[in-house]
Amino acid sequence: MTSLSSDADPGLVSAWDWQPGGARRLQRPVGLLQLEGPDSLRFLHGQTSQDLLLARPGQWLGTCCISPTARLRALAEVLVVEGGAWLVISGGDAAAVRQALDRVLFPADDVRLGALIEGLWIEPLDAAGARDAAAIAPTAAGLAAAAAAQPWQALESGPGWRLGNSVVLPAGAPLPAELADRKPLTADEAERWRLGQGRPAAPGEINEDCNPFELGLAARVSLSKGCYVGQETLAKLATYDGVKQQLRRWHAPASVSAAAVLAPGAVLRGPEAERAGTITSSLELANDQGWIGLALVRRVSLLAPQLRAGEGAAAIDLQMSVPPGFVAPPVGAGGGA
Repeated sequence: MTSLSSDADPGLVSAWDWQPGGARRLQRPVGLLQLEGPDSLRFLHGQTSQDLLLARPGQWLGTCCISPTARLRALAEVLVVEGGAWLVISGGDAAAVRQALDRVLFPADDVRLGALIEGLWIEPLDAAGARDAAAIAPTAAGLAAAAAAQPWQALESGPGWRLGNSVVLPAGAPLPAELADRKPLTADEAERWRLGQGRPAAPGEINEDCNPFELGLAARVSLSKGCYVGQETLAKLATYDGVKQQLRRWHAPASVSAAAVLAPGAVLRGPEAERAGTITSSLELANDQGWIGLALVRRVSLLAPQLRAGEGAAAIDLQMSVPPGFVAPPVGAGGGA
């Protein structure tokens, strides 16, 4: 929970209209894991949420690394190559993902796990076209596109891949010329961008308490590909409309009590003081613009335009909204929809 200072346009209409000034770049650390061997895709197909069996070399898909109880361990992109695949772990604990994969790798699996490599995910952002850049997975607004296989290209300037407008590089690799001249976002600016897009991150949203449907990641989940880790739980959630909470954005005015009242873990309440949800991320904005963040909101309060944090004189009203890239959980026949 930090305070943001930036060169953003002071004439903002709302907290969500912020755009980085000028030609900028957003860069985030990722983990790169190479899988070699003819069983690589079949292995990842059984250990992640996306349907990967029909993917071909030169394609990439977004997926979720989940536990046997369908809890979200990490977000990842699968880049299919000849004789294997690269797993780009774009959110969550990359080392824990590799350890979990290694634990379930049997001698009969013709798969070799490489060492985990540090990398960077870099996206170009422009004041006028930042929302277009946001449509590139794995930002929240691009999650729906991640369900379909898309082409990747090898970089001409050195090791790495081009995924749409974004670039993935091993740490230390040279930036392509069109990105090198762009000023990177500061850590706080990048966090503001993440919260505006509603992109889940560890530990607030990516953890052992949340499943992909709660976080708007339904586009990264296949319910028709057959058996895989966590499949039974996700199928039941979809069939019986069992998703009990969903991710939402919130904005609150500046307040002397905000730092304590709006901290991650704080309880949100509805108009009758009923428990309505929990704050998962928060960020203080500069120039008395207040606070923004993400929260997991219970289904009975999903349509509420306003919820409250804190009690008595310290209570603060939060304006709630749906993240722009949130994909609603699927509901099967058993849910009556």
